[in-house]
Amino acid sequence: MFKSNVNSEMIRKIFLDNNACESAIRGFCIGKNNWHLIDTIEGAKASAIIYSLAETAKANNLKPYKYFDLLLTEIPRHMDDTNLEFLDNLLPWSEVLPEDCRKLKTQ
Repeated sequence: MFKSNVNSEMIRKIFLDNNACESAIRGFCIGKNNWHLIDTIEGAKASAIIYSLAETAKANNLKPYKYFDLLLTEIPRHMDDTNLEFLDNLLPWSEVLPEDCRKLKTQ
């Protein structure tokens, strides 16, 4: 009897659907019919990278537009650097990102 309770408790912690994943790719699936201009493998790879960055920013409660603005401002400033440690501060989960990149937390 005890094992059954333990097992059922463990099962309750496992999501029975993948709604979060499906919601995350919804915009991608809607937009794919409009992307006829991507006609090369390199273009598709670039699109996937940008999309992945945007979704990772959203998953970390960032405003994607502000986050991309930060990336496109900061990375060119370090183009001549051989030390790439500055990139750690630009990762979406970094605690040193400016507050204007973060979404307001809802109560």
